[in-house]
Amino acid sequence: MHPPRADGVQSITAQLGPTNTGKTHRAVERMLQHQTGMIGLPLRLLAREVYDRVSARVGEGAVALVTGEEKRVPPRPRYWVCTVEAMPIEREVDFLAVDEIQLCGHSERGHVFTDRLLHGRGRQETWFLGADTIRPILERLVPTAVIDRRPRLSHLYGAGALPLRGLPPRTAVVAFSAGAVYRLAERLRVRRGGAAVVLGALSPRARNAQVALYQAGEVDYLVATDAIGMGLNMDVDCVAFAELCKFDGRQKRELEDAELAQIAGRAGRHHNDGRFATLAPLPRLPAAVSRAIEDHSFPMQKRIFWRSRELDTSSVDALMTSMRQRPHAACLELQDGAEDARALARLRQDGEVMARARDAESVSLLWEVCQIPDYRQLQLDDHFQLLRAVFLQLRGARQRLADDWIRRHVDPLDDAQGDIDTLLARMAFIRTWTYITHHTHWVDDARAWQERARAIEDRLSDALHDKLVLRFVDPTSRRTRARGRREGSLGEQLRAVVPVLAETRSEEAEQSAAIPRWIDGLVEAAHERFRLDGAGRILDGGEVLARLAAGVDRLRPEVTLLVDDLGAGQRLRLHRRLVAWTRDWVVQLLAPLRDERLASLGAAGRGLVYQLEQGLGTALVVHAREQVRELAPHDRSALGRAGVRVGRHVVFSARLMQPAALRERALLCQAEIGLRLDRPRADAVSFLPSSEVSDPTYVAMGFPVIGGRAIRADVIEVVASRAASGASAAEIARRLGCYCDEVEPIRHALAPSRGRSRR
Repeated sequence: MHPPRADGVQSITAQLGPTNTGKTHRAVERMLQHQTGMIGLPLRLLAREVYDRVSARVGEGAVALVTGEEKRVPPRPRYWVCTVEAMPIEREVDFLAVDEIQLCGHSERGHVFTDRLLHGRGRQETWFLGADTIRPILERLVPTAVIDRRPRLSHLYGAGALPLRGLPPRTAVVAFSAGAVYRLAERLRVRRGGAAVVLGALSPRARNAQVALYQAGEVDYLVATDAIGMGLNMDVDCVAFAELCKFDGRQKRELEDAELAQIAGRAGRHHNDGRFATLAPLPRLPAAVSRAIEDHSFPMQKRIFWRSRELDTSSVDALMTSMRQRPHAACLELQDGAEDARALARLRQDGEVMARARDAESVSLLWEVCQIPDYRQLQLDDHFQLLRAVFLQLRGARQRLADDWIRRHVDPLDDAQGDIDTLLARMAFIRTWTYITHHTHWVDDARAWQERARAIEDRLSDALHDKLVLRFVDPTSRRTRARGRREGSLGEQLRAVVPVLAETRSEEAEQSAAIPRWIDGLVEAAHERFRLDGAGRILDGGEVLARLAAGVDRLRPEVTLLVDDLGAGQRLRLHRRLVAWTRDWVVQLLAPLRDERLASLGAAGRGLVYQLEQGLGTALVVHAREQVRELAPHDRSALGRAGVRVGRHVVFSARLMQPAALRERALLCQAEIGLRLDRPRADAVSFLPSSEVSDPTYVAMGFPVIGGRAIRADVIEVVASRAASGASAAEIARRLGCYCDEVEPIRHALAPSRGRSRR
């Protein structure tokens, strides 16, 4: 893949093709080649999955996650992973991508995707990812886009109609209502031992726990809604449709061929072929439909939905009129029935609301309130009453939502008792409050309310996972069993193992949920929870989780887990979290070299800082002569203010010569070479190097080898100066803590015409 463009010319690429073409993977890799980037994804579950992948590469401190209900924005993020609706496209980034761009044709969300298609751009590069069916419209609206059509990595075959007893292992059964999903999961429990369940209404925490159950092989089947159709990655060999009709929010209708293909395409990963079928007694798909799915051949989209972004908020009527502005192209269809527009139309009928929506500021606020999603899918009047109450309080005397009022709504949701539907309903409502409390100008102590909502969602998620396992998994047929369980932090005592044949289903369900819940605690833990010991092991309290190992380079170590009794899904999640932690740890270590005062450096200064980063804060002048020679005066001043010392023999960051930093540098070097390094005492200034360790490694440790002795970088210049002024061998030996007979090779190596290290 070519590097990002550096000529200032923007390029637009459309990566089009069926499922399993690697489009999203390539977009993420391309984004990471740029200094800054943003990607918009169709589901918050998928956004969280991509966030986990990106943060494992570059550290959580470099990545922001923004969805309707979740905002993790570090102080200076380089990359933004968002749901499409939540993309802050006003923020300039070098690279911008939008996934599943064919959703421009979605009856409810289409206008948002169309807006991104027309207006979302990266400074250097923009990618649109999606099905080939959007191609004619994209060519019409974005004529400068380069179309890159991608073939599927594996084949997809129709398998007719299969009975429940004939479903092969690793099958996802798809239905389009919660009731149908439950009935199918019950049947699979009775006949095939059980199934994991994935619904769009699940939180990321509950969804991950269910997928981990499936990915680890504890159950062979997955029952899901079409939530699995948008890029969620699972090892599925076959997709079986139990229904071919769905309610789309307005009416029940048959799925279009392209929609069936989007879901069927979840079968087969990478180069493994997949199959799709219907579930008997449903008849097999018509031959023409099956052939279209196999060949990825579907009618092209003719129209997509659009809504003007130039909204007039001078009055409610003016706002509604501007929303009905006609589109400028024949392929654009006015989106006039979206949820927020219906909310505005309903609130316009309320006299008290209209009395307080008299000016542009209040109308803008009313429109912002109308954006609150109806996650609960309530009767419309119930949702409108909530929006009304929010708006009236925000236009009241305090212009804030009252804590007591929020508490009356939130407190009843903090209840993990009840059946699956009850827990799902509470989870949907707490999502609404998470969304509201992320509007920090609406509530007092927004962070506390966000944490409260998050904690409630976590408790509901854990309880829901328990209920799903209890109801849909037969404990006597589990493929694997946890050998122990942990609660809370890893430092707590391991609990006893339940018998292989559990006495009660509730005990087995509790057992199944314990490890995913424990893993969730680690995945969500703050950076400060983990630490490194002297052997390069990552600890949670006193418990060993993993150790650092050689990675792609010195700055990106790998992590080897040292925790037993985890399924494949749980190991993957823990591994990603700890890799992300190491990336943040490295970023913190090298923060002195990423000082804002270095942003104005010229080419020579930037090249020198790059060498310092590769050397973890130290570079030999003999290897950086060109950069040092070409440093401009203002570059030298900027480097000095940032604590970088440019000497005759060595360049180093003073802050990275502190004992704690030297310890961490040694741990990175130890991971890179795979050898336990004998590090000097914290106050040591020199020591004898090992023949098994190379000179570049000692430079990265902060102790370049000079004249056969490893000397701390900040001491080298002092010794060179004293040697040049005629200091005795005894004085230099005292400074270095060595014998007098070791001084002459050091003095020789530091002579003005030499400045060379052991090679």
